[in-house]
Amino acid sequence: MAEQSTNADARAAEDAGGYWAANIRIILISLVIWAVVSFGFGIVLRPMLSGIEVGGTDLGFWFAQQGSILVFLGLIFFYAWRMNKLDKEYGVEE
Repeated sequence: MAEQSTNADARAAEDAGGYWAANIRIILISLVIWAVVSFGFGIVLRPMLSGIEVGGTDLGFWFAQQGSILVFLGLIFFYAWRMNKLDKEYGVEE
């Protein structure tokens, strides 16, 4: 009986580790996308994007002012959708 308890505890710890590893991976991917869009396109690559016009202004300015906010909102919805799916995979949904 103690062996079954030990196996169940080991499996639960493995599941928890897999769940948090997947969670951290989703967070890191989202942060990299957000950083590339907001810092990369809005600041670093702005001179290269200045020749492309969107809505009467250059693309670099658009990313700095509105694009990064829209991408951030999209990432919030993506994170919520993916975490709900991950919760169901590991059986911890609400």
